[in-house]
Amino acid sequence: MATIGDVAKLAGLSRATVSRVINNHPYVTEEKKKLVVDAMEQLGYVPNSIAQQLRRQTVTTVAVIVPRISNPFFSLLVEAMEREAARQGFQLIVCQTQMDKHRELEYLGWLRKKQIGGIIFASTENRWEEIKDYASFGPVVFCNEYPDHTDVPIIGLDQFEGGYLGTRHLIEKGHRRIAYCGGSDSVTNIRERKKGFDHALQEENLFFDEQWSFSGVYDSFDGQRVFREIMKLSPRPTAVFTGSDQVAAGMIKEARSQGVRVPDAFAVIGFDDQPIAELMDPTITTVYQPVEEMGRRTMELMIRIISEGHPSEQASAGLSLRVVEREST
Repeated sequence: MATIGDVAKLAGLSRATVSRVINNHPYVTEEKKKLVVDAMEQLGYVPNSIAQQLRRQTVTTVAVIVPRISNPFFSLLVEAMEREAARQGFQLIVCQTQMDKHRELEYLGWLRKKQIGGIIFASTENRWEEIKDYASFGPVVFCNEYPDHTDVPIIGLDQFEGGYLGTRHLIEKGHRRIAYCGGSDSVTNIRERKKGFDHALQEENLFFDEQWSFSGVYDSFDGQRVFREIMKLSPRPTAVFTGSDQVAAGMIKEARSQGVRVPDAFAVIGFDDQPIAELMDPTITTVYQPVEEMGRRTMELMIRIISEGHPSEQASAGLSLRVVEREST
């Protein structure tokens, strides 16, 4: 009875290459596939059906890395990915890092061990230098956030435009002292958003005091804290651009508790257009991101890479952001 070693010898290839062909690995040339198939037919070699089935289950399983699924942004994103995965016969595993670099690397280890077919980063804690070696073991795609120097496919939105549009809205409402809140400065898309904010101010030659800038701001509790800090400033901003509707909601809640009227005494703009934006009183003006469409396109790209093998492809969501005006500005 022929073995995989016999197939490799006849095809003039390594056992590993033959195994990749049998298991439908995406990174094998058509020429090598033909050599293996011809050798298998000549020898009458039949792969173990159970092993093949297990391998197919692995290939059709994609992991997505998020910091916390409790964040509505990531919930919507993951839900859209899961719908597209299910539509195409794939499975999705959600991996929460809790913003822990070591946990993120543990999930990447699944790719190295061939326990998953590919991995999507919806956020990232490590630099590309720590991640890039894992990309040699299977497809890696970044969605939304990505580190500097990333050279694998990225699906993202124009965060510069988002920062610019939100800030322009506040300027057009008459505000000249505008505070800024964002996540980690180490993340590329957050820096792009801040550049858009800065550009809008520069167009109008508006002064910006660095004490009006707050980083590492993620949720409603951060929003409450930052609002208290803003109220202590002199001169005090009259409006704030936030990087999240959750942050904006926390600010509005804290403003109400302090008797500060929004938007009369202080205007707040959010980001994402999460469901909470319409539930707050006042409702939150925000920058809409097509999160679900971004998630769908990311999963679509990942499945195409797994199925067809185009690891070097770069991509852009090509989707527009816009300001949704409500009551908080």
